[in-house]
Amino acid sequence: MANRSYLYSADSTPSEAEIPKQVRCISEHNWDIPLAHKLMVGRGTTIVPSMIWNPPIGIAADYADGAALLRDLLHAVGKGLEDDAEFAECLARTTAHLEKQQAKYFILETGEIISMSGDDPAASVQRLASEDIPDAVAKAEAAIAGQDDDWLASVRADWQSHFASFYSEALYFSFPS
Repeated sequence: MANRSYLYSADSTPSEAEIPKQVRCISEHNWDIPLAHKLMVGRGTTIVPSMIWNPPIGIAADYADGAALLRDLLHAVGKGLEDDAEFAECLARTTAHLEKQQAKYFILETGEIISMSGDDPAASVQRLASEDIPDAVAKAEAAIAGQDDDWLASVRADWQSHFASFYSEALYFSFPS
């Protein structure tokens, strides 16, 4: 079984006392936290209690702004992949799913991925939220503005690893409504 990052949406964030009332499944990705997940939790990023594991290793962020950032980058990447039917299908599937599952917040569950390093989980999530995610957002914003064509070309060349996650209404960890 692969270790995965899990992305959800909800109208509230998890607290020590409870998880949100309705948690919608967005995406899971094997062996990594992909660029898409980092961008979706890249606006209003905050560390929250996990809905799955005990340590506070979840990350919540603004849904609308994170989804808009991802869509803008997908369109910039797509400008070099006009003839790639697989990318066009990924773009359509991703944007339709994001529209269907929208809520106030994205919630990223990092437990399986950060546990692979053997480092302190809280420190790993802190680094992710304060360094890795802001760095990814800054690179994406620069690429969208036409200021980092080299980075955009590298993302375009390996778009599957960044964007071709499993998007579904049911993930390995799903929550009853």
